[in-house]
Amino acid sequence: MKKLIEVIRIKQEVLEVEEKYQFMKEVTASSPQRVIEAVRQLIGDEDREVFLVLVLNTKNKVTAVHRCHTGSINASIAAPREIFKSAILNNGKSIIVAHNHPSFDPSPSMEDIAVSKRLEECGEILGIELLDHVIVGNEGGISLKEKGYF
Repeated sequence: MKKLIEVIRIKQEVLEVEEKYQFMKEVTASSPQRVIEAVRQLIGDEDREVFLVLVLNTKNKVTAVHRCHTGSINASIAAPREIFKSAILNNGKSIIVAHNHPSFDPSPSMEDIAVSKRLEECGEILGIELLDHVIVGNEGGISLKEKGYF
């Protein structure tokens, strides 16, 4: 007979914070352009698609940055459960998701738009708002929220 396991507490432990993430403490959700600039510093020049989750508190300050998935040169598949897991573990009120396009063209694909809409729906169910989805290249970026895609 298999044992039943009782989960008493789930705790995320951060073992090391890289210095390059320290500037994220100053990022808020108030300006899509500031978020784009910050995300570009982190992943703008990556040679593969990297999907980030920025977890925000009730004051819209970034409390955690999660590198959720690293994909190929033209795709990154991140499941909603993986995206929202970091928000749940960090008591996040909202999230901003971001990824880069290694082609350096931040124009959204149909898949990017569909993912945004799906994450917005999932967030409504969980009570964790999707504030934005930004896509960056090495010289710029766009906010899907600002462009009215979701």
